[in-house]
Amino acid sequence: MSSVVVIGQTLGGLASASSLFLVAAGLSIIFGVTRVVNFAHGTLYMLGAYLAWTLAVPLGLGFWPAVLLAPLGIGVLGALLEVTLLRRIYHAPDLFQLVATFAVVLIAEDLVPLIWGPEDLLGPRAPGLTGAVRVAGVRIPLYDLFLIALGPVVLAGLWLLFTRTRWGLLARAATEDRVMVAALGTNHRWLFTGAFALGSLLAGLGGAVLLPRETLHHDLDVQMIVSAFVVVVVGGMGSLPGAYLAALILGLANAYGIALVPQGTLVTMGLVMMLVLVVRPQGLLGRRERADAPPPAGPGPWLSPASPAQRLGAALVLGALALSPMVLGEYGLAILSETLILALSAAALQMLMGPAGLVSFGHAAFLGLGAYGAGLVVVHAGAPLPLALAAGVGLGAAGGLVVGWFSVRLGGVYLAMLTLAFAEIIHALAVQGGTLTGGDNGLVGLWPPAWAAPAPAFLWLTLALVVPALLALRALVLGPFGRRLQAARDARERAGACGLDVRRLHAQAFVIAGAATGLAGALFAFLKGSVFPTLAAVPISVDALVMVLLGGVHSLAGPVLGAAAYTGLKTVLSAQTDLWRLAVGVILLGLVLALPGGLASMGDTVRARLARRPEARA
Repeated sequence: MSSVVVIGQTLGGLASASSLFLVAAGLSIIFGVTRVVNFAHGTLYMLGAYLAWTLAVPLGLGFWPAVLLAPLGIGVLGALLEVTLLRRIYHAPDLFQLVATFAVVLIAEDLVPLIWGPEDLLGPRAPGLTGAVRVAGVRIPLYDLFLIALGPVVLAGLWLLFTRTRWGLLARAATEDRVMVAALGTNHRWLFTGAFALGSLLAGLGGAVLLPRETLHHDLDVQMIVSAFVVVVVGGMGSLPGAYLAALILGLANAYGIALVPQGTLVTMGLVMMLVLVVRPQGLLGRRERADAPPPAGPGPWLSPASPAQRLGAALVLGALALSPMVLGEYGLAILSETLILALSAAALQMLMGPAGLVSFGHAAFLGLGAYGAGLVVVHAGAPLPLALAAGVGLGAAGGLVVGWFSVRLGGVYLAMLTLAFAEIIHALAVQGGTLTGGDNGLVGLWPPAWAAPAPAFLWLTLALVVPALLALRALVLGPFGRRLQAARDARERAGACGLDVRRLHAQAFVIAGAATGLAGALFAFLKGSVFPTLAAVPISVDALVMVLLGGVHSLAGPVLGAAAYTGLKTVLSAQTDLWRLAVGVILLGLVLALPGGLASMGDTVRARLARRPEARA
């Protein structure tokens, strides 16, 4: 590689790293103080870019006033989001706020095209920084040099804020121990609001300074949220210097990856994250989680077997599903089959999140592995349906084994982010797999054999496979294996002292979850007749998380209820309106506020409210 290329790629990577740091710093501040996994942070970044464009171009304020005003507007929006929505559900189980922020993402996905139109937008140039200078014979845009300088300036400002002001000291204290800060009399509500506003402002600034470098489009949020999560975890949760260092490493790694191995650029971030977490599980400059820290999903109740009434209800539902071909057409039966498949995937994730307390942000990796396992043996070897399903289960279990091996060194949010990195690697390999995976064109022609091809037959096949798998997962959770998982979740150190091999137990849980989800992925491939890389992408992982949290993370029926509700909402509303994401998002917000324990808690919630009425009257 010539010196010209080295200098050009280095400075370009540093400029990208600086804008990435702005967004990641905001995400790190929000999570560090509030413990909210803000999946809408990428949306705030995208809105910052669009708001800056609106101020600069249609309203004619110019580039620099827009760069100053747009972040302030996004900061106010973030504060309103925290006060009106998140503050109402802080008492809900940890990570339930993810459903709320995901609902905000869905709403924005329809509002952004509605307000700014479907076309990509070109941002204005930065006045005074439109030229280029030569650095060692290489022409470098002045704006890139501005971005390179902006990152350290923002880092220094944040350092002064958190070390020289009372608010900053309280925010740092809340990062270490929120309970103690509240016990000392600090109004933690406004502390949370301030942290959310500051984090949102930084996300808006990151979007605003994007204008001269990239066109504005509607996928900016998903692209940025994954990168920001990677930076925060690699640097260390809550460490701003760590976030800056991680942004530099990832920005340079991506820049040199483009120059050296263009076909491997999509896996760069995932590989960097996995390597760092293996060597230093807490991130580059992060601190290890306390051994007694609660799991991200929060400790939950001991699960109990179904009552006779619940068993009767489940049997009636199963009978209705088996007889549904008598009243439903092909489309309705396909929706039922898809719901059952997604319910199995969600149930596998619930086993990890509920009894085990292990959160996965990359559950789609197992679904994608199962689908590609089945698709590859059919397309390249002509395998029959049973062998293809077995291949999907095997490849999903192998993915669970890989994640389980890493999980023995990690825990909490770091483990969740490791699964995200693993899913990104699987997605990238599927995209860049060439003739093996079909790349973006995917694998097609994966229809089931003639005896299973009709919609009723495929529904019965799905029932015959999914229902026993769901019952097997239920039996595992209610049996000795599930009791050991719950013991390790609620008191890891005590369980280890009693002779329980917690690391091996968690690895086994991932293998089981991978196998079950692999079966779901294989069935999904035959249902759709194709497999595409998007099946392993981040939105699919978030869908699975939403199903589990919407149904109830500590209820065995929760994943089925969540899958049915979420899939039903998307199906019905998408057929009625083009703004179905907006409608689904609003409904999800309503469910989050009304049922913070999930749909499975509906009966308990109603009974509790009825019990309070006489007391209120008295």
